[in-house]
Amino acid sequence: MSDASHDARRRYSYLGPAGTFTEAALKQVPEAAGQEWCPVANLGEALDDVITGCSDAAMIAIENSIDGGVTVAQDALATISGLRIIGEYLVPVRFVLVARPGTKLEDVGVVAAHPVAYGQCRAWLDDQIPRHRHLPATSNVQAAVDLVAADSSVDAAIAPPGIEEHYDVEVLAEGIAENPDAVTRFVLVGRTAPVAPPTGADKTSLIVELPEDRSGALLELLEQFAARGVNLTLLASRPIGDRMGRYRFVIDAEGHVMDERVADALLGVKRYSPRVVFLGSYPRADRVAATTRRVHDDETFRDARDWLRGVIEGTPDGDA
Repeated sequence: MSDASHDARRRYSYLGPAGTFTEAALKQVPEAAGQEWCPVANLGEALDDVITGCSDAAMIAIENSIDGGVTVAQDALATISGLRIIGEYLVPVRFVLVARPGTKLEDVGVVAAHPVAYGQCRAWLDDQIPRHRHLPATSNVQAAVDLVAADSSVDAAIAPPGIEEHYDVEVLAEGIAENPDAVTRFVLVGRTAPVAPPTGADKTSLIVELPEDRSGALLELLEQFAARGVNLTLLASRPIGDRMGRYRFVIDAEGHVMDERVADALLGVKRYSPRVVFLGSYPRADRVAATTRRVHDDETFRDARDWLRGVIEGTPDGDA
C-alpha cells in the first residue's frame, strides 16, 4: 500500500482490546469497514484522539437499557468542546463467567468485570458466589486479559460470549446477566462539522443548564419541546459540580435540527437556558420515524411564518 493510500484511510478509536461490545458497535458502521481501528484504554483517550485529530471519530457507550446513562460519557460530552455525535448503534449485551482451565465455581473469590457488566450480573454472582469480591476492569475484554495475566490475583472474569476463542479460558456459566434483553446504545463521535441532512428517522441530542434553581424551572424547559410536539426519548440530570443543587440535563429529542418543529424548540431552549450544548442530529439506530400531528409538521410552521410576514407587510394574505 502506498503512503498516499494509507494517509487517505480514516481512523476510528474505540474501547479495547479487540472483542469488546464497543468494537461490535463499530462493526455496524459501513464507512469504518477497511479503515484503521485503534483500541484505547478508556473513554477519555478515545475522545482525546478525536479532539487532537489523531482519529477521525470514536465509538463510545452512552446509555444502557438496564443501568441508564453512562455518566462518564455524558459528563465528557458536556464539558469537552468541539465534539459532535454523528451516529448511534445498538448492541445486545450478553455475558459469560470465565476462568482459567481447571477452575471450579467454588474456587472463585475475586471476579474481574467492567462496572456496568458487574451491575448487570451481580444478582447471579450474589446467588452463586455470595462471598465474591469485585475487581473493576476497564472493559469487558480487559477483564479476561486481567484474568490470564501471569501475576493475576483474579479467579474469574465477566466477559462477552466467544471470549474463549481469543484467550485460554473456560466458560463456567452462560447467560449470567439479570436481564437477557439488555441493550447498550453507542454513539459515534467526531469533530464539530456541518450537520448532515435529515433522513426522516433522526434524533437530536443536547445538554442544557437551567437558568436558576426555582420551582417550575424544569417544567418551563420541557414546555419548549411539548409546545412544538417534540417527543423526548431521554431526559437525565447530571450535577454541574460547582455547588450543590446545580444540574445540567442530557436530552435526546425525536427529529432533526433541520425539522421546523425541532429547530423552533431549540431556539426556545437557547432563549431560556444560559448554556446549551448541541451534540448533534443523526440517524436513529432503530430507524423509527417520529410521529407528529398536522399542527406540528414543517408545512404548518412555514405557513405560520408566511402569515406573519403578510401581517407585517400588509399583504392580503395577512388577513387569512
